Amino acid sequence: MIYDIRHVTTYEYENPVSFARCTLRLEPASGVGQELISHEVEIQPRPAERNVRRDFFGTLTESVTIEAAHRNLRIDSRSRVSVSRRPPARDAVSPPWESVRDIAFEATSLGPSSPVGYVFASPLVPVLRPVSAYAGMSFPPGAGILTGAVDLMRRIRGEFRYDPKATVISTPLDEVFDKRHGVCQDFAHVMIAGLRGLGLPAAYVSGYLRTIPPPGQPRLQGADATHAWVSLWCGAELGWIDLDPTNDLLIGNDHIVLAMGRDFSDVSPVDGIIVGSPKQKLSVAVDVLLVE
Repeated sequence: MIYDIRHVTTYEYENPVSFARCTLRLEPASGVGQELISHEVEIQPRPAERNVRRDFFGTLTESVTIEAAHRNLRIDSRSRVSVSRRPPARDAVSPPWESVRDIAFEATSLGPSSPVGYVFASPLVPVLRPVSAYAGMSFPPGAGILTGAVDLMRRIRGEFRYDPKATVISTPLDEVFDKRHGVCQDFAHVMIAGLRGLGLPAAYVSGYLRTIPPPGQPRLQGADATHAWVSLWCGAELGWIDLDPTNDLLIGNDHIVLAMGRDFSDVSPVDGIIVGSPKQKLSVAVDVLLVE
């Protein structure tokens, strides 16, 4: 499948901003099951400086400096991506989770794809005893790691309520877990915390999800949004397998990967600093269109 993706981020400031420095992570990844065909970002007002690099996780990261006074900032990202994935069956045979845990801790590489880098707590994902115990109910002794992960994903989907007004990205994980309300970022963080609490390597994935309207209904422009899910290392043979706890899905061709890291703080599509306005309004619109 080939998708055209448009991701527009707009800031409106109460007072003029004299200086802004932003970090953009808006180029979709190329890797197993996904190929980037084209990508461009238009920024208004025009930046004084733009610098591109690859971060530790391999994500293309652009640093943007704006020195002209402005009350509006518009970042318009457009990409074309080819996706072809075949997720494993939910009941696929996988190694015992304890053996995967032990192998991960024995890893000799500290590179971005090494599982040991995703075992420990990270800025937005502390390892909490109640969350570890919750995850542990899906991983009895000797259970296959994928079997346990699918069960944990199913439980989160059934026991947590999707509520866009319940949290912000800074809401502590223990509060999300206690209230059982939140959005896709929260559900991914909870699942990652539970897996890491068992010693299992789990990463945070940001990206896009194609929304499919009900039969006979037109597709709504701007109805899509950035999405988040979990990537779990299931041993050397199976490698990384992606799971979407918000929708209880193993990732297929409707998901487009933007970036992977330890948690949202590693992959935020747009962040930065401004000088000159205490209040701002943020709006984000994402369209994911199937080309062929």
